[in-house]
Amino acid sequence: MFAVSALAFSLACTLSGCGKPQDGGALIKIGSVAPLTGPQTHIGKDNENGARLAVDEINARGLTLGGKKVKLELLSEDDQAEPKTATIVAQKLVDAGVVGVIGHLNSGTTIPASRLYSDAGIPQISPSATAVSYTAQGYKTAYRVMANDAQQGRALGQFAVGQLGAKKIAIIDDRSAYGQGLADEFEKAARAAGGTMVAHEFTNDRATDFTAILTSIKGKGPDLVFFGGMDPQGGPMLKQAKRLGLNARFLGGDGVQNLNFMKLAGLDAEGAVASSPGLPIASMPGGPDFRKRFEAKYGPIQLYAPYAYDAVNVLVAAMQRADSADPAKILAALPKTDLQGVCGPIKFDAKGDTQGGAVTLYEVRGGKWRVLETVK
Repeated sequence: MFAVSALAFSLACTLSGCGKPQDGGALIKIGSVAPLTGPQTHIGKDNENGARLAVDEINARGLTLGGKKVKLELLSEDDQAEPKTATIVAQKLVDAGVVGVIGHLNSGTTIPASRLYSDAGIPQISPSATAVSYTAQGYKTAYRVMANDAQQGRALGQFAVGQLGAKKIAIIDDRSAYGQGLADEFEKAARAAGGTMVAHEFTNDRATDFTAILTSIKGKGPDLVFFGGMDPQGGPMLKQAKRLGLNARFLGGDGVQNLNFMKLAGLDAEGAVASSPGLPIASMPGGPDFRKRFEAKYGPIQLYAPYAYDAVNVLVAAMQRADSADPAKILAALPKTDLQGVCGPIKFDAKGDTQGGAVTLYEVRGGKWRVLETVK
C-alpha cells in the first residue's frame, strides 16, 4: 500500500508543480507576482516579502503531503504593473508548473492574468486586488483575502459626506481597473449620502504633472478631492494641488495609504485621509507579532504584506486538507477555508471574496497615519 501511495504522490508531483527532491523532500512551486520594478516597486516588494516570510516559516516548521516531506519554493515574477506583462509572466508560471499563485498586486494585472490561471486550473489568491470585477468573472480559481472596492468605496463615500462634511466633491481617477473601480464605487456612495459631484477628471498611472486637471477642478470650488489611484501619482498630485492654492480635503483609498505617499507629498500630506481594507496592523489578531517578525527581516511594512502572508497560508492549508499538491484537489479544498490569519478570520463566499471584510480610515497627523475609525 505504501509503495502505491508513494508512486501516486510522485505522479501528482510530476503533474502538479513539485520539483526534484531537495534535502529529502520534493519541491512544490508557488508563484508570486507583483511590480518589482517601476514606481510601485516598494509595494510589490512588500507583497513578495510577505509571501516569502510565510514560505520560509512553513519550510522551517516542516510540511508533509501524502506521507512525504515536501518543501515550498516561491517563484517570484515582476509584472511591472502592466496588464500585457502580467499575462506573459502568468503563462511563465503556468509553464513552470506552479500549484498556485499569490497575486497579482494590482487589479489591472490580476484580472487579465486570471483567465490564464483559470484555463490552466491553477488557484490564484490575490492579497491586494480589490476590483469587484476580478471575482465577478465566474472563475473558480479566483480568490482574494481582503475587502473589495464595493465595500471600500461605500465606506469612503459615506465617510466623505457624513464625517468630513463634504458637499462639493471632485473626483480624479487613473483609469486603471483599481482606480476607476474605486472612484466609481465612491461616487455612488457619496451621491447616495447627499454629496454633489462638481467634476470627474482622469489621468493615468504613469503621469507626473496634474496641473491642468487641478486648475480645472480649482475653478469649481470643491471642498474635497477624491483620488482613485496609487501613491506615485497621489503624492505629487496633492503637492501640486497645494501649490495651486487648491486647499480642498484630499481623500484616497488603499493605493495611497502608505509611507511612500507621505514621502512624496512631504509636509502637504498633513490632513490627508485614506482608507485601507482590513483592520489596522495593531488591531489585527496576529498583527503586532507579524510586524515584529517581518520588520526584523525586511524593514517597515508598506501596505499589503500581511495579506500576502495570509494568502500563502490559505493556499497551504488547502493543500493540507487535500493532502495533495494537485491544483485540482487544492481548488476543491479552497472553498472550505476557515483560517485564523494574521489579518483576522478568513472564509470565502461563492465568488471567492473574503466574507465580512472591514475597512479602516486613516488621517495623516504629525507625519504619521493615524486611525480614524474602522467600518465593518
